[in-house]
Amino acid sequence: QVQLVESGGGLVQAGGSLRLSCVASRSTFTVGAIGWYRQAPGKQRELVADIRRGSKTNYADSVKGRFTISRDNAKNTVYLQMNSLKPEDTAVYFCYARTLVNDYWGQGTQVTVSS
Repeated sequence: QVQLVESGGGLVQAGGSLRLSCVASRSTFTVGAIGWYRQAPGKQRELVADIRRGSKTNYADSVKGRFTISRDNAKNTVYLQMNSLKPEDTAVYFCYARTLVNDYWGQGTQVTVSS
């Protein structure tokens, strides 16, 4: 099992920055993938960015060049640095971790970008 706790969401103006954190209950190197999804009102949950085996990073086209995913293994923490935020980035952001047997989710953190 993997427990995930997110933090760092909030309200920011367009063009601003936020950094989300996700603390995992075990090393991020022991899961197949770890990263972030988001869900805006009335829309499906979509992958934002993740780190896969071999430390390969993967980003949604809509956030490439603006968001950066990274991790601090000593802290079992994954970060999502979000720059040049746009109103369309407004959503609940969920940390997730994928193992061979299951996907695990955090409780979500709200990010609101005002225009």
